[in-house]
Amino acid sequence: MWKLDQVAYVVRNMEVSLPAYEKLHGPFELAEYPLEAVSYRGRMVDCRLKVATNNDGPLEIELIEVMEGQTPHSEHIERHGEGLHHIRFRVDRIDERITNLEAEGYETVFYKRIADDIAFAYLEAQSGGILELLEMP
Repeated sequence: MWKLDQVAYVVRNMEVSLPAYEKLHGPFELAEYPLEAVSYRGRMVDCRLKVATNNDGPLEIELIEVMEGQTPHSEHIERHGEGLHHIRFRVDRIDERITNLEAEGYETVFYKRIADDIAFAYLEAQSGGILELLEMP
């Protein structure tokens, strides 16, 4: 059984959106993440994300703003606007899990192995919903 540990939203502008989320969830921590050579729909891209996280409850709440580059987050903003983007599960053996989900019809749309024991992947269901898998000690 995988552990659900995060619910993530995309926003156009963190400074504008953050106060409303803080009213619901309390304070968030802000960080920026430059990501290089990430697989995005089969091609390698570079991007930079502004991320706000709140870990006060049973699930991490994450807000994501794309600062640079094309990502599944910017794709969502263009197609659907702001809002719920994905849910995340912590897993072991992520590459095996990806293979199993792809056999069930999911498409890997965003993937990065950061270290031997750290990787993340976004998998899109045929219905359009996105799961994130995170392998991390």
